[in-house]
Amino acid sequence: MISQEQHRIVQNKQSAREVEGGDGEQLSLPPPPPREVPTLPPPWNRQITARGVVASAVIGAVFSVIAMKLNLTTGITPNFNVSAALLAFVFVRTWTAVLRRLGVSSPPFTRQENTMIQTCAVACYSIAIGGGLGSYLLGMDKKTYELAGVETEGNNPSSYKRLEIGWMMGYLLLVCFIGLFVLIPLRKILIIDYKLTFPTGMATAVLINGFHAKSDQIGRKQVKGFLKFFSYSFLWGFFQWFYTGKDDCGFSQFPTFGLKAWKQTFFFDFSLTYVGTGMICPHIVNISLLLGAVISWGIMWPIVARLEGVWFPANIPETSMKSLTGYKVFISISLLLGDGLYNFVKILCFTLLSILDRFKKRTNLSDPGMTGDELRKDEIFVRESIPMWVGGIGYLTFAVIAVIFIPMIFPEVKWYWVIIAYAFAPSLAFCNAYGAGLTDFNMAYNYGKLGLFMMAALAGKEHGVLAGLAGCGLIKSIANVSCNLMIDLKTAHLTLTSPRAMFVSQAIGTVIGCVVAPLSFFLFYNAFDVGNPKGEFKAPYALIYRNMAVLSVEGFSALPAHCLQLCYGFFGFAILTNLAKDLSPRRVGNWIPLPMAMAVPFLIGGYFTIDMCLGSAIVVVWHKIKSQKAEVLVPAVASGMICGEGMWILPASILALAKVSPPMCMKFLSS
Repeated sequence: MISQEQHRIVQNKQSAREVEGGDGEQLSLPPPPPREVPTLPPPWNRQITARGVVASAVIGAVFSVIAMKLNLTTGITPNFNVSAALLAFVFVRTWTAVLRRLGVSSPPFTRQENTMIQTCAVACYSIAIGGGLGSYLLGMDKKTYELAGVETEGNNPSSYKRLEIGWMMGYLLLVCFIGLFVLIPLRKILIIDYKLTFPTGMATAVLINGFHAKSDQIGRKQVKGFLKFFSYSFLWGFFQWFYTGKDDCGFSQFPTFGLKAWKQTFFFDFSLTYVGTGMICPHIVNISLLLGAVISWGIMWPIVARLEGVWFPANIPETSMKSLTGYKVFISISLLLGDGLYNFVKILCFTLLSILDRFKKRTNLSDPGMTGDELRKDEIFVRESIPMWVGGIGYLTFAVIAVIFIPMIFPEVKWYWVIIAYAFAPSLAFCNAYGAGLTDFNMAYNYGKLGLFMMAALAGKEHGVLAGLAGCGLIKSIANVSCNLMIDLKTAHLTLTSPRAMFVSQAIGTVIGCVVAPLSFFLFYNAFDVGNPKGEFKAPYALIYRNMAVLSVEGFSALPAHCLQLCYGFFGFAILTNLAKDLSPRRVGNWIPLPMAMAVPFLIGGYFTIDMCLGSAIVVVWHKIKSQKAEVLVPAVASGMICGEGMWILPASILALAKVSPPMCMKFLSS
């Protein structure tokens, strides 16, 4: 049975979330090692099973749809690693139970197979999160080009590209698959020699080892809790659909705090997806989101709106970057850049200092006080290693393929720019993985911005926007995929799973993800009004990334009046807030908001922050009433809420594509 402390670690580490495909709150203390694993693992080729691949594909597809919905609505996606491990356990246990009732025997479900399924599923849906489908790739679309302002300097008429499933799948395969090979030669150094914790990977190992302990009573409780709230959430999504016959209808537009607050996007939209996400995310993330909504939609935007005709013309479209929308977009960007720059420099310095310290102590990398279980984990991890030549030849081969084909997909990108990007990518990927191992920060999105600015500057004004957006994917995808592989290898190390099995699982999941992610994207793209700033699927990061590219080629002339001064202020605010958070005592620093999270509602509104804060409140109250039960069931209940309503998206999309409209419209009007 899993100890109370281990469950606390699972819950805390699962909370390390990814904002826009890679960000997580810094974790202060590494978790304790998982329980002892007494059994010998099967050979690596028996750890990968047919049912495991099927389960991975199903789980990966489900989370791809869920992640895509979150990407296209708020841009906030929590870390689903632990949820994927839980679903893998539920899926295979249900599978074997059904077969047993039918009188069909099945091989035992091992922790290694559980780890393989989790890894493959994570690799699959990570493409939906970090593949740019809701950010820089969607930023190439004509609608995003129009939202950025057709009159905006630098936003040229030739700077958009028709989104098609063929080239998008090919592009994702080119830029993502190469990331599997870049850090293969360094896996032993990062996992065994440097003993990096990779907290998310360790938390997942704790959960998997707990599932497969001798007593699985807790596992059964989690399965039951997940299935119960999955059913509730799915049925609730189905029930809500009947009242959404027209725009701004249904429970999602319920004026909880009155119509005036509703107009400023402050209302509870009855989304169990966001409530579940709030239960997973750290409390400070949810508080930061709410604070950002209050500052922007509660204070700033009403004041700026009253300056219409003074700060910006009154006769221009609301979507113009010279109108109020410009302030929303560029101030959000300034917060993101300030927070990103601070954390990038901090993690980079921390990484370099730590590496330097490791080199000084390189003769003492092995710990003479290691237990027999730890030595056995190291032995298995090294024994079934991946040959060095696989990493080198794989990286060079896929780099050559990318150099040939990426300029065919994007003529704006020169082949020698791709060579430059891939020459620097391994060092950036190592820094990112090392930093994630120390702090649980996956900074891939920041490295992607480096690629964006570099490519946009090289291409110039005429082609800089498309080249910058494409270049963002070159760097970000390598950093993201390689970091995810290291996290999963940490899980493998602690569950006695073969690195070879993990690599093959990651490769299978990446291929599946490069197919499933574009399909899930076009499911939303064709069924709903994606990119509409007044609709549900606002896709905020598409507009943000496009305007970053415009700024890269045009400079500050793209900003509306007085926006530059406000951007300077919020950029400085982000840096000073992070500095205060790091320098303050922990009790104080834990309550200082996160600028990265505050930036999101500046653009899209505050409605979802109410849901997520409710999720935090549920967790707090549950812990106060029944702490032990909460520690066990919070991850399962939250996952059930997210998956249930997420699964309803599939039939809802099919109904929308079939032109089947809900029969009723529930709407509130002032008397």
